Amino acid sequence: MTTIKLHNTKSRTKEDFVPIDPENVRMYVCGPTVYDRAHLGNARPVVVFDVLYRLLRHVFGAEHVKYVRNFTDVDDKINATAQTRKEAGAAGTLEELVRERTEETIDWYLKDMGALGAMEPNHMPRATQYIAQMIAMNEDLIAKGHAYAAEGHVLFAVDSWKEHYGKLSGRSVDDMIAGARVEVAPYKKNPMDFVLWKPSTDEQPGWDSPWGRGRPGWHIECSAMAEDLLWKQPLERGLLSEAALAKPHTFDIHGGGNDLMFPHHENEIAQSCCAHGDDTFANYWLHNEMLQVEGKKMSKSLGNFFTVRDLLDQGVPGEVIRFVFLQTHYRKPMDWTEKKAKEARQTLTKIAQVLGRPGLEKNRPNQSFGELPQEFLSALADDLNTPLAITHVRKYLKNAQISELAAALEILGFAPERIVEKFQQFHMTTLGSNIGANVGLEVSDNVSERIAETLVELALRFQELRSDAMQTKNFSELDDFKSVLVNAGLEVRMSRDSVELVPASDFDSSKLENI
Repeated sequence: MTTIKLHNTKSRTKEDFVPIDPENVRMYVCGPTVYDRAHLGNARPVVVFDVLYRLLRHVFGAEHVKYVRNFTDVDDKINATAQTRKEAGAAGTLEELVRERTEETIDWYLKDMGALGAMEPNHMPRATQYIAQMIAMNEDLIAKGHAYAAEGHVLFAVDSWKEHYGKLSGRSVDDMIAGARVEVAPYKKNPMDFVLWKPSTDEQPGWDSPWGRGRPGWHIECSAMAEDLLWKQPLERGLLSEAALAKPHTFDIHGGGNDLMFPHHENEIAQSCCAHGDDTFANYWLHNEMLQVEGKKMSKSLGNFFTVRDLLDQGVPGEVIRFVFLQTHYRKPMDWTEKKAKEARQTLTKIAQVLGRPGLEKNRPNQSFGELPQEFLSALADDLNTPLAITHVRKYLKNAQISELAAALEILGFAPERIVEKFQQFHMTTLGSNIGANVGLEVSDNVSERIAETLVELALRFQELRSDAMQTKNFSELDDFKSVLVNAGLEVRMSRDSVELVPASDFDSSKLENI
């Protein structure tokens, strides 16, 4: 069996991944707070952990891997968004508007991430479905002296876990207090104590509890959902092996962006370990680095903030976004640039031409992972080295290694047939017959290939000009370029995602030489 190596944030080293039970590999990844569209940075952990999910399924078997990613659907930001709608005249109570907003945003999220090729996890729990479990965990923490109630709040007492708190992020409690920007509240015993439960107004979403009507704090949500789905439910169903039973309340991998390392993941560890009386929550912690845009932090103030849907609506295919992401290792900052997006589109177009050549359909693999090249698998298994994996993809493309290319694309999250459908700019059969029958040229395979490559480059150039024109609203350069193509005897067929250049009966390749 292939050995997977992962960089464990907890140990700060690359370790061999040894699951608690190879028959039941368990992974939890923090999902979105659903108050608005997912921005580009939100999409990076989705793609990173989707590749890891696919790798785990390949190595251990799809039926032996359980992936949980949650939705935080109770939060102050969601309440604020709903309040804005209410003040704008939307019908319904605030609680109804919150529910309406979360349903809408979850639907957006799943569609947008699906456009990036992300598989849906085995479980996608919503925080509001686990309120009873959160209340029970809070009661347990209070009973064990790790939490206390104050003025309708429940707070975790960091001092009760002081010798362990901060190990994931490498900080001491004293240092954190000195430099922390935390809420200063009179009911806190320690400035670093964090909220497990907070009061709700009559209008806000809330649930009855021993501490009054209220709602959970952010951190307790993930602890309760991970405990229930990755320990309690499998335990009740008799699905845990002796090895798993020997590591109670513990699962294999916990992941998310490195912005969650502190305080969110640090707080998850503290409250989970204190509730269960052990010192382990997840064996391996993985964190992806953040995303930049053209070398700068993405922010609304800089005018470089955009959502995944913004790019999709501008005609950037999800496959292009995913390809750009995978060219940077997940533990390095990723820089989104127009140049990278154009290069990714060009590569995907060339892949489509190779996979879409006539006569190759019968030889195309059946999408079985069994044909995955060992060098490619070794790259992915080495802490998800997707840049090296992409290098292998380019080699398979250059050498027209169809089986290897398609298998590698599949595990990276690209459907080969879909790439052909979306990125193939022209049809070789049409090209050959039109040139031979209508232009009177003696067409050899080499001539067809040469002209085909020219048309690919022209189609890409047309697509770039069209994208620029859509943003600037200046179509003059695009119109001029189209006139040149039409004058050379090319029919320009456009769809939302692609451009197809089809030689007509008067096609004259010599007119393309100076373009």
